[in-house]
Amino acid sequence: MIEIRHADERGHANIGWLDSKHSFSFGQYYDPLQMGFSALRVINDDVIAPGAGFDTHPHKDMEIITFITQGSIAHQDSAGHQQRLPVGEFQLMSAGKGIYHSEFNASHEEELKLLQIWIEPNVLGGKPRYQQRDFGQREGLTTIATPDGGNGALQIKQDATLHQLILPARRELTMPIAHGRRTYIQLVHGQLTVNDVTLCPGDGAKIVEENSLDLINQSDQTVTALVFDLP
Repeated sequence: MIEIRHADERGHANIGWLDSKHSFSFGQYYDPLQMGFSALRVINDDVIAPGAGFDTHPHKDMEIITFITQGSIAHQDSAGHQQRLPVGEFQLMSAGKGIYHSEFNASHEEELKLLQIWIEPNVLGGKPRYQQRDFGQREGLTTIATPDGGNGALQIKQDATLHQLILPARRELTMPIAHGRRTYIQLVHGQLTVNDVTLCPGDGAKIVEENSLDLINQSDQTVTALVFDLP
């Protein structure tokens, strides 16, 4: 079964320097039918004005993934990390027992666009951890985060795996799904057909009780999507 979370049905908040679309309930946006999916709690599609950003604020017991789609972000946290995260890179911050951080648009001229993702951990507390990596633009599914962090992936404190899907024009692939697992797909660029259901940019798909997924790009534009394998 595939349920589409259409881009234009998401929650919306615009406070001037931040224009954000919420796939699930977040902040002032509340929908009892959209409280997350499995361990996936937040997907925010953020546009941040030049030079603006999130002042120092706390997090605890949350796995926070940031994926930059335009521009770059300046990150600073209470664990001593001061990093620049450019377009195409992934950042995973395990908040653990507690951490403070700030995130700002590193440019004073161009907008910053990013996906902010929260996944609930299956282990609470512990020392906060910061990870960052560029996984490139390889065709197909590239593993970004896994529970054990093997083969160069980021390590996430949850029985979940995140993949990056890059599918050039007129290409397709089949992705098996293990029994009892749930899948969420967030489309970033292009148009993607998933088992005969079509996603447009910003759309998400909640997928349960499927054995495999036929992922097809029938357009002339390259598809970029995030694919979550969830408990």
